[in-house]
Amino acid sequence: MANSLILAAAAANKSLLAAPSHCHSFSLHSNCPPPHHSQSLPYKPFLHLHSLSLTSLHRRLIPVPALDSDVPHPLDQGSAVKVKNNRSKEIEEWDSWTAKFSGGANVPFLLLQMPQIILNAKNLMSGNKTALLAVPWLGMLTGLLGNLSLLSYFAKKRETEVIVVQTLGVISIYVVIAQLAMAEAMPLPYYMVTSVVVATGLLLNFLNYFGMLSAGIWRFWEDFITVCGLSVLPQVMWSTFVPYIPNSILPGVISFVTAVAAVVMARTGKLSKEGVKFVGATSGWTATLLFMWMPVSQMWTNFLNPDNIKGLSAFSMLLAMIGNGLMIPRALFTRDLMWFTGSTWASLFYGYGNILCMYYFNSVSGKFLLAATAGLVSWIGMALWRDTVVYGYSSPLRSLKELIFGS
Repeated sequence: MANSLILAAAAANKSLLAAPSHCHSFSLHSNCPPPHHSQSLPYKPFLHLHSLSLTSLHRRLIPVPALDSDVPHPLDQGSAVKVKNNRSKEIEEWDSWTAKFSGGANVPFLLLQMPQIILNAKNLMSGNKTALLAVPWLGMLTGLLGNLSLLSYFAKKRETEVIVVQTLGVISIYVVIAQLAMAEAMPLPYYMVTSVVVATGLLLNFLNYFGMLSAGIWRFWEDFITVCGLSVLPQVMWSTFVPYIPNSILPGVISFVTAVAAVVMARTGKLSKEGVKFVGATSGWTATLLFMWMPVSQMWTNFLNPDNIKGLSAFSMLLAMIGNGLMIPRALFTRDLMWFTGSTWASLFYGYGNILCMYYFNSVSGKFLLAATAGLVSWIGMALWRDTVVYGYSSPLRSLKELIFGS
């Protein structure tokens, strides 16, 4: 889910590039939960798997409600979940495998970005700065800040493998942005502000992960990314359809004012408990909706300009499908509806969806499409089947029901 934003954001923000007055940054995930949810939890560096009690090991039997998706795993909260002894080994093994799958997503996501970094470096060394103007800095900025806030989301949930994925995503996109700034393809003031935000975000996430950050500072960071996320999503969605609708920053402005008001009311106790919880979950679901919008934007562009299909790389779309697909088993296993929704949507509609469009416009062969289809269906089927077996259910529908509605 995380790094599909790298390529997709560029397509979604083409119209933004022509409008300098638009909002120029945003953040995803990590929310403003109620006070008891926002506390930084102590890190336990010496808590080994073999020393976990049976009740804490199988914490993921508790689904994550939609409004609680940003809450750390029940393991970190001392949850007591009882499971059958004869299932413990299977759950432990699948826990380990799903974590490895998530960590493995680093490979396709890094392969997505490295060609651009290498090409930019060659152009800079040859003095061909004009070539870097083809890279939309606003789209890159969107992806950067998106990954940064996803880092906050997963750091709070102690998903170590995905934290590595997000951190590498932040660093790799920042390298591209630095190259654009050196080529004067990105305004220097925006680059300086971006650098400060990235450095601050990485530091705060690192300190919070290891339990070295005060709850007050972390809440301020969460408020910041909440406002940014809520401000940008409506603007990106609006800008997708320019010039068929008027070019305006009004959606972003209205969303910004609404977000600031909501955060202030939540922090000053002017909202009910459910209202505070809703505000806390808003930025995370804003992030998910932004991910879900990216394939829509790309397919809209394909529909309007079929010739642009030739500019898409089938290999890149395949990598996007694989990278996001590797996250699906872990999201399902942890019963994280937000994560599952974003990863599945990105894999199906961004990666595979664009491959399907490319086949329709004769840009890829039928064999390529067939292989991608077989691989994706098999992988999702395996994830559902294995989750069903591990938890001892008779149907994968039980797993999906727990994921969506809770147990």
